[in-house]
Amino acid sequence: MSTSVLSTLPLPLFIRGKVRDVYDLGDRLLMVASDRISAFDYVLPTPIPNKGKILTQMSAFWFGQMADVSPHHLITADFEEFPSSLSGYRSQLGGRTMLVRKTEKIMIECVVRGYLAGSGWKEYKASQSVCGVKLPPGLRESDRLPEPIFTPATKEDQGKHDENISFERMAQIVGKDLGATLRDRSLAIYKKAARIAEERGLILCDTKFEFGLLNGTVTLIDEILTPDSSRFWDQKLYRPGVSQDSFDKQYVRDYLESIHWNKQPPAPPLPANVAEGTSAKYAEAFERVAGRPFHG
Repeated sequence: MSTSVLSTLPLPLFIRGKVRDVYDLGDRLLMVASDRISAFDYVLPTPIPNKGKILTQMSAFWFGQMADVSPHHLITADFEEFPSSLSGYRSQLGGRTMLVRKTEKIMIECVVRGYLAGSGWKEYKASQSVCGVKLPPGLRESDRLPEPIFTPATKEDQGKHDENISFERMAQIVGKDLGATLRDRSLAIYKKAARIAEERGLILCDTKFEFGLLNGTVTLIDEILTPDSSRFWDQKLYRPGVSQDSFDKQYVRDYLESIHWNKQPPAPPLPANVAEGTSAKYAEAFERVAGRPFHG
């Protein structure tokens, strides 16, 4: 399949996101990660080679690592273990698909920040706090926080921006007990992931998780701890006080800023060197984290 385009399976479509096509298998879902990439809320016309496979295999690695911290929705990412009715679709599904349990999605983005960067840095400069969490004075951009902080956001429909909210506001939306569970679970996953990343010479700056309810149990869903949902930095290059190079789509964002795109449709194509460079960044992130070569 040309992974920049939409997948075409003879199955009921559950949802088609910016970069993933999700199919309904009753009590399970088939999550197909394309090579599409979005930036500034728009899908770009240029695919990133192997992106979908890298994100799928990275998520599968992390779900395995987090099984003792939280129940999760992954059944398998191995094509050989998919239902036999899908055997003729290897070209579309192989290496880029997760078979998962269907849950009732909780409409909150669970963001954990261990360092001061991105929108958190902007908010701190204005108020010395992030999402209602008061922070010490005098912190610099990219500084490590005294403790990781939980900074939730609303999960909005496509086309709308997610909105950073306080824990108290989240508790009003989902209830105090569920809110506390989401916070504690997110922090526990982040702390374990940050330790693993550190052992591999990486800093996990921040990340976001999504959860659902499966028979009443809070369950980790979606993709986790990939360059699309997380900011990873190289420990050797880390210099607090300035912005850091990330293993994510910052490469793409920087290019789009350099051409002064007005962030309105149509989104511009990417030069081949930017697409290839982004793919290489994603692959390096996988190899550093998983400790093995990426095989497309």
